[in-house]
Amino acid sequence: MMSSSVTINGQAMINGTAAECETFHKFFEFWIGEQNQQLQELISASKQHEQSPQPQQGRNTQVETDQQTVEEKILHPLLERVIKHYEYYYRAKSKWAKNDVLSMFKPTWRSSLEDAFLWIGGWRPSMAFHLLYSKSGLQFEAKFAEFIQGLSTGDLGDLTSSQLNLVNELQREIIREEKELTEKLAKQQERVADPTMVELAHVVTELLMEREVGRVMDEGRVDATLAPKEEGLVEILQRADDLRLKTLKQVLNILTRIQCVHFLIAAAELHLRCHEWGKIRDEKNHRLHHHGHGEPQSSTFSSEFSTMQVPQSLVN
Repeated sequence: MMSSSVTINGQAMINGTAAECETFHKFFEFWIGEQNQQLQELISASKQHEQSPQPQQGRNTQVETDQQTVEEKILHPLLERVIKHYEYYYRAKSKWAKNDVLSMFKPTWRSSLEDAFLWIGGWRPSMAFHLLYSKSGLQFEAKFAEFIQGLSTGDLGDLTSSQLNLVNELQREIIREEKELTEKLAKQQERVADPTMVELAHVVTELLMEREVGRVMDEGRVDATLAPKEEGLVEILQRADDLRLKTLKQVLNILTRIQCVHFLIAAAELHLRCHEWGKIRDEKNHRLHHHGHGEPQSSTFSSEFSTMQVPQSLVN
């Protein structure tokens, strides 16, 4: 089990290049590049493990020893590096969120496709279980013949009943915490219409009508009114990120080392491919809107609107 094989001790080393990034956008691009490199390492490790001789019940003690050596020398340090990489990401995100939490809820470093599926500035924790079940089913189908023969594949298609029970219990716990945070965010969002905001909006509107520009441009009161709202968002985002990291680690604690490798491969593949697909779609939409392809639609709509017969009752 992961809990007995991978222990996170101390602080992860922070790469100097990433630490010097001026914006979280730049940091994210650097971090995702490192994630892609780690994905290649995970895939290589999984292939090496698959090609190694598999021990059979009651014999091949030397094969078992060799396999354990591979896991200790290759899988164990690799898994530690990947987990620390995630920890590093959330530490950096927490740092930047304190300076500009609003950007974390509408991140410019993510595509529109990714934005559509965000939950409190990141991936929904319960999604980890859907990922696990999906990959488990795919790997089970791919090696069904081996299962029929009673052979163990060791991947996510080979989850035991005990593991599945632990996953089910964890899933219920995470969903409960997820719902609590969703409700907390809803209450925080409702604060945009609290008395302080409503009064300030009214006062500023009156000043604008009176053309007292100098007073309107004073942002001190606006900042003071918005500050507690943003502080509340920082707290909620931090708790959401903590839940994301907790979910990842506890799922891995249930799995064997090689199963952890397969799960992290699936997670990285999904993240990286969705990011790429989203960027390609955004670039395509950008070209359509800025090279004339989107203009005829707007022009046609305007032309049709101008020729519409407006009922006389609406004019009067």
